[in-house]
Amino acid sequence: MAEDKYQVLAQQIYAHIGGPQNVSKIIHCMTRLRITLKDESQAETAGLKKVPGVLGVAEEDTYQVILGPGIVNKVAKEMVAQVGVELGQDFPDQLAKQSSNYAADKQAVTQKAAQVHAEHKAKLKQTWWRMALKHISSIFIPLIPAFVGAGLISGIAGILGNMQTAHLLGPEWSTIILTMKAIYGGLFIYLNIYVGINTATEFGATPGLGGIIGGLVYLPGVVAPSTLPNIFTGTALTAGSGGIIGILFSVWILAFVEKWFHKHIPDSVDIIFSPFLTLLVMGLFTIFLVMPAAGWISSSLVGSINWILNVGGAFSGFVLGLVFLPMVMLGLHQILTPIHLEMIKQLGNTPLLPILAMAGAGQVGAAIALWIKCRKNKQLINLIKGALPVGILGVGEPLIYGVSLPLGRPFVTACIGGGIGGAVISGIGHIGATSIGPSGVALIPLIANGKWFGYVLGLLAAYVGGFLITYFFGVPKSAMLAKNEAGELLETSDKTTTSTAAVKVKAATLTAPVSGKLEKLADVNDGVFSKKMVGDGFAVEPTEETIYSPITGTIVSVMDTKHAWTMKSENGLEILVHLGLDTVKLKGEPFSLDIQAGDQVIAGQQVGTMDLQKIAAANKAATVITVITNLDQVAALDLTQTKTIAGGAIAANIKLK
Repeated sequence: MAEDKYQVLAQQIYAHIGGPQNVSKIIHCMTRLRITLKDESQAETAGLKKVPGVLGVAEEDTYQVILGPGIVNKVAKEMVAQVGVELGQDFPDQLAKQSSNYAADKQAVTQKAAQVHAEHKAKLKQTWWRMALKHISSIFIPLIPAFVGAGLISGIAGILGNMQTAHLLGPEWSTIILTMKAIYGGLFIYLNIYVGINTATEFGATPGLGGIIGGLVYLPGVVAPSTLPNIFTGTALTAGSGGIIGILFSVWILAFVEKWFHKHIPDSVDIIFSPFLTLLVMGLFTIFLVMPAAGWISSSLVGSINWILNVGGAFSGFVLGLVFLPMVMLGLHQILTPIHLEMIKQLGNTPLLPILAMAGAGQVGAAIALWIKCRKNKQLINLIKGALPVGILGVGEPLIYGVSLPLGRPFVTACIGGGIGGAVISGIGHIGATSIGPSGVALIPLIANGKWFGYVLGLLAAYVGGFLITYFFGVPKSAMLAKNEAGELLETSDKTTTSTAAVKVKAATLTAPVSGKLEKLADVNDGVFSKKMVGDGFAVEPTEETIYSPITGTIVSVMDTKHAWTMKSENGLEILVHLGLDTVKLKGEPFSLDIQAGDQVIAGQQVGTMDLQKIAAANKAATVITVITNLDQVAALDLTQTKTIAGGAIAANIKLK
């Protein structure tokens, strides 16, 4: 098994450096382990170089074991996992008390290290938006089975309830419908609590405290005529204000507050005062700041909705269909209930509900587009299979939180699809619902005055609109990668989907990733690269800051410090691009990359920039290294004779085997 190989290699490295008790910290860059040793004299370098899988050893400011891209990260994770810490964390001092015979005392070392609580999680450096989507995915995906099960029950109960309201079913169905509502209400009525628990877990807080904050938004114990005041307006707070987004924000802040109290409160009373003070502070924060803020948004939104309704026509339908899902996430959709009821009272039906129902239909269309374009992603397809029938029945949470929102762009394109459906409904006009009930197909029995066909046309328009816009503009490249049911990338993910990907090309070229002076790899002032421990290639001393892709192919991985990435060409070459020497210590500050794993790039395409002044100020060399790591595919590599080269120009000609 692959895992056994990395585990064995990790143990062999430990055996040659004095065991984990001789290690202060382990980090890694794209090709090498960087190990901070407590006593370098215990390291047996000559023996370590002979270990299968070790490409070389460099002794600089840290002890560096060269393993190559794709292997180093797996071995590093195995090494820190064996002692119960995370990458970059200090090894526990207790390990120093263990026997120097690592192999004999491995179990004792592991047990001792497990006592050290590591709350820090290694996170990829990325944009705040991508990080937020990653957290949202982690929070809501565990709820997908519950969404699907309760959602189907909700959809069926909605259809039966609407049919009963339309006098298509008799009163004998009431008990069945009520029972089904009680079952699905176990999730949807108390959804805030589940979200609070999962959010706390995701951000390293106590799950129970997150659940309390989630339940707090319901204002439990505040029974009329008693109220809690909105400190900004003096009016009474409304239960539910803030919604899902309010919970996410409050519990995220709670994680920081709780960790601060744990850090500053003495251990002897920590179990008492940390949860007490955290809950008190965050309870006040949520009730008197988060909920009033949502209330202010609600008030503003009511005026906006009234204005949109007064404008009328397809424009109003488009805007309402577009913004409804964000309103649901903010918990602001509840403010529409009295509007619906007032319309039903005055007009006999609410024309607003069919328009807003189009938002869920846009999600359905987007999901179908994702199903077609991302069919190699088995994890995503399985989520869609479970959530799509529920979405058709008018329960949109599984599609929103499990599929479109975590991916980012599909959520936006789905909202646009909802706007298109809303425009059709509003454009046809005089389509209303006689009562409030589930949307989607389930709403058809409640459409007033025989206008159900117009409503169905709106549904179809939202389906088609969400599908087309998502299909052409809303599918992230990362979602199209081949993954198994567990979300793990398959080997075929590194291959391009073009017909030329499978063709064995006999010749290839590498272009310069930056403009500057072209050098042989042997002339680089770094033993790992100059001795070609990880492969052969070339270097460029940059004179400009723009970075280009050296080949046409697929990005395989990008270091969180942005100083290096790997890629695979159309003809199977595996390429490492390394920005600067020893720049891993700069923690990404001089680098800005516009690529991520799974992106397709072409040779000469701009992929980022590097700040040469910052690199120079840190006393680091800005040399850019381009290396072919699978030299078994290469028969010959010849550099061009040009001394000065422009970024994107051919730097090396390659003859393939």
